[in-house]
This record gives sequence, structure tokens and C-alpha cells, in this order.
Amino acid sequence: MTEKRQVIVDGQEFEVEVEVENGKWLATIEGRTFEIEIPDSGPVVKKRRAGGGKKKKSGTVSANIPGKIVTIEVSEGQEVTEGQVILILEAMKMQNEIQAPVNGKVVSVNCEEGQSIEANVPLVVIEPAEE
Repeated sequence: MTEKRQVIVDGQEFEVEVEVENGKWLATIEGRTFEIEIPDSGPVVKKRRAGGGKKKKSGTVSANIPGKIVTIEVSEGQEVTEGQVILILEAMKMQNEIQAPVNGKVVSVNCEEGQSIEANVPLVVIEPAEE
């Protein structure tokens, strides 16, 4: 796959087409192609796109917008599964189902029904289950 990059050589800017072929770099500048080798550099590692790997999910549940707690569907000590509705939040005149981000056990509920909450405040904490 060829990528275009801007490079500066001795103070002069060039647009370069860069390609990796059989472990060697090919750089094309103004129609001329140069082969570049980097001794002892090892294999070229491609960048991973965001979200490509598995991340450990947090068990802390918060709302990203302020609102009012309509109902709380869980209690401390209760086992929950990922995707299970744990509370309903009214925000901007709409009711939003807030779901458990992980399988686990509810260790604390930090809100009450009818309570107005601010954005990004921990509402429920779930201790993730061992996988």
C-alpha cells in the first residue's frame, strides 16, 4: 500500500510516495524511486487502528449528559449481565435505558429514583466477573 507523506530534506519540502516491499522501503520523489534499507530495524509493524484490540471494560456506569433518574433496575449485590438495563435516565425529555457494560456484581448504587444527576458522575459500580 502506497502512502503519500510530506518530508523536509535539507530545508526543502517534498511530497513522497512511500511503500514497503519485501522488507525494503521504496520512496518516490518527483518521479525518481529510491530504495531505502534500515539495517537491524526488524520487520515493519503496521499501526493498529483504534478499537482493533480488546480493552478491559470498566464497571463504572455514568451518564454522559445530565438528567433525572427515572428507575433503578438493580440493587447492591445483584449479579448483572452485559447489556442488561440497570437504570432509566430521562434527559432532554427522552427516557434512555442505561445498560451494564460488563458481566459482574453490583457493588454500589450511587443514585436514587427521582434524583437529578450531573454528567460523568458514577451512578452504579459493577465489579467485573472473572472471565
